[in-house]
Amino acid sequence: FFGDPQLSGAQISPNGEFLAFRQEYKGVMNVWMKGIDEPFDAAEPVTADTTRPVRGYFWSNDSQNILYIQDKGGDENFHVYAVDLDAERTDMGVPPASDLTPVDGIQARIYSVPESQPGVVYVGMNDRDRQWHDVYRVDIETGERELIRENTQQIAGWTFDLDGNLRLGQRVAQDGSTEILNVSEGAEGEVVYTCTVEESCGAVRFHKNGEQVYMTTNKGDRDLTELILFDPETQEETVIEGDPEGEVDFGGAEFHETTDELIATYYVGDRLRIYPKDDAFASILETLKRKLPDGEIYLNTSTEDFTRHVVSVTRDVDPGVVFLFNSETGDVEQLYRSRPELPSEHLASMEPIRYEARDGLEIPAYLTTPKGVEANNLPLVVVVHGGPWSRDRWGYDSYAQFLANRGYAVLQPNFRASTGYGKAFLNAGNGEWGDKMQDDITDGVQHLIDQGIANPDRVAIFGGSYGGYATLAGLAFTPDVYSAGISFVGPSNLITLLESIPPYWESARRVFNTRMGDLEDPEDVERLKRQSPLFSADQIDDALLVVQGANDPRVPKRESDQIVVAARENEAPVGYIVAPDEGHGFANENNRLAFAVKMEAFLGEHVGGRYQTSMPDAIAERLEEITIDPATVEMPEVSEEAEASKTSALPATDGSVLQPANVTYETSLSVQGRTINLTTNRSIATAMHDGKEVWQVVDEVNSPMINATDSLMLNRETLRPIARTATGRGTIKLSYADDAVTGTMEMGSQSMDIDKDLEAPVLAGGSGLEMTLATLPLAEGYTTTVRVFNYQQQSVRRMKVAVTGTSTVEVGAGSFDTMTVELTSLDGNDAGTGTYHVMTEAPHHVVKAEQKLGAQMGGGTATIQLTAVNGAK
Repeated sequence: FFGDPQLSGAQISPNGEFLAFRQEYKGVMNVWMKGIDEPFDAAEPVTADTTRPVRGYFWSNDSQNILYIQDKGGDENFHVYAVDLDAERTDMGVPPASDLTPVDGIQARIYSVPESQPGVVYVGMNDRDRQWHDVYRVDIETGERELIRENTQQIAGWTFDLDGNLRLGQRVAQDGSTEILNVSEGAEGEVVYTCTVEESCGAVRFHKNGEQVYMTTNKGDRDLTELILFDPETQEETVIEGDPEGEVDFGGAEFHETTDELIATYYVGDRLRIYPKDDAFASILETLKRKLPDGEIYLNTSTEDFTRHVVSVTRDVDPGVVFLFNSETGDVEQLYRSRPELPSEHLASMEPIRYEARDGLEIPAYLTTPKGVEANNLPLVVVVHGGPWSRDRWGYDSYAQFLANRGYAVLQPNFRASTGYGKAFLNAGNGEWGDKMQDDITDGVQHLIDQGIANPDRVAIFGGSYGGYATLAGLAFTPDVYSAGISFVGPSNLITLLESIPPYWESARRVFNTRMGDLEDPEDVERLKRQSPLFSADQIDDALLVVQGANDPRVPKRESDQIVVAARENEAPVGYIVAPDEGHGFANENNRLAFAVKMEAFLGEHVGGRYQTSMPDAIAERLEEITIDPATVEMPEVSEEAEASKTSALPATDGSVLQPANVTYETSLSVQGRTINLTTNRSIATAMHDGKEVWQVVDEVNSPMINATDSLMLNRETLRPIARTATGRGTIKLSYADDAVTGTMEMGSQSMDIDKDLEAPVLAGGSGLEMTLATLPLAEGYTTTVRVFNYQQQSVRRMKVAVTGTSTVEVGAGSFDTMTVELTSLDGNDAGTGTYHVMTEAPHHVVKAEQKLGAQMGGGTATIQLTAVNGAK
């Protein structure tokens, strides 16, 4: 069930002369190659990675190279490698693999391998900006790399036409909506198609005419995605097809290798459905159905003349049989079974089922029950898919078959938020992690209990990623339902999960704001905390097994550490597995097998299924190596500095050094590929407030978009904020005290009260923070921490202030000797952080700054320069 397949991933070369496939070499799955008519025992390896399997590869269009991507230990910092098949073999017995993207710490992506440029691959690299991938043209033979598009517009994905010309970019706007831009040569990157965050749209591939592009969309009043042809120049669209049965979203398209004509579409309902688009392919499909075993037929790869094809057939009881098909002669030759030792005759059928959730929504699911056993009063394991924006489908599933073989019924629910069933079904899961999404899973358990299939006292839940979260949520929120749970790389705290999103997921983060919650929305934060199993861990009293990859960039190890500690302190039976050489899932065979051994023993003990007591010594040793004693696990450390900054005394300032002055700043905002210029005229003067003399700082901001005024009253000695009035698109009035910030926010006809309780006094943001910097006792090596109230998000920001050096800075106002002040985050939010160059002599007014903008500003940057000064040193 869980060992490496004997053979897998066969691909025929474009010229039809060779077959490549994956097979073990030096104990790890690597790529091999043989002549198309040679036996498999004549094959030779062409890659030799001894630490991590090569999981995917493809041929170059000239059949000269094998290209593949690989990361290190699951860190997802993928590089693109090329193997020249004619090169002299190394001491490892394979041709050398050339790294086409040899930059440490970056993530590379493959965008296009055009047939018209057989020696070229177009890749994306985030070497300049970790959030966004620039586009490079790479010569496969020499490795020479040419930048063809700098990603200044925050493009998340690129689409090339069939001739290898960059034509479209896809961007996620700050509100999560999708924008498709025309980035053709001569175009200026204008948006030509949009859909909202609750809709779906995207390019499939360009039409052979080079003018239109095949796209999928459910924009407007469509619920299910359809295939359309879209013209980026005229913005006209033509509907090609939606699901003929009106059941599911568009599944995919097949195109002729030679003519580039659309030859078939397919949809994934309960089973795969294929619809031929021409007579020739209809004949091919009919021949394959007649000559191949029953199951789901997939056309994997084809020769460039479209006469020979690698075809696979999968079904619920067989992970795959692979054939070589000659469409000219109709001949079919079996190449291999991927797992020949797996006895299909003893495996269990997977059946599509439906059940009704408590609010009436119909939930599609799959049920697998042990073969030869009456489906009555069985122990049940609910296997929850990851994503959560994906779905389970009919076919071979190693966990479903393994568990059914051990005597369990297996339920795989496609709960709301699963993809493929239309946008209404998908959007029904927005903000519903742990709530209605979890109810759908719980209701599936109850359905099987009501049917007499499941024993209510012997129910377990298991899943990876989101499925791991659902496991933890099931044990924490509905402890009476389950006897045990297995969380595989599952997040336990949704707030820390969102805070740790990798930088190259910036576009996805914007969608998460709608699908999960926005960390800058206080109401969302409260809901996310309630939906996080970590904060209800005192309800976990059933057995829990937690499984984690140490290098996981998506769900960091702390997510598992903290739930293990919480469950342990609640005296729940808890086990912990951490693989040091894995990321988000287990790629290495020894880790998968060790986990399977632990899983079946754990379920056998707590739910009562069969389990195998014997195992090879190597697997027993590996299980011991990756098993962690829960008693040794500690909560992830929060630095003393970060923890202390929540309530520590604010730094001492000397308000007496401040002087009346008028200063002017020019600010350039870089937001989503656009540049916005602002002019700020700042006056610093003494004023009277409630009978006391104070500093009044007034910023008048002018830009093509808005004119705004921000007036701030500050304590004359401490620079603590007293009152603030800001006008622009609305009006905000605030009063500050040591324990609260109160006031009102008015936008048009709407008004909202502001009443934020404080753990400790705060500074004001914007000009208030800059006035504090101006009056601190700055010197090289000086450090302190500050708290700033962000009135837009009504949240308290915590930052470290450190003087790191000196420099002479030239700006519009002249040349200034400055100190370099670094502001870094102590709360995981980088908004407002950056590098500030301030005058060496007090008051230390800002001369130049490079500042990160908050998510509400599009996650861009601000560059600030002093252009005029009157009255300040």
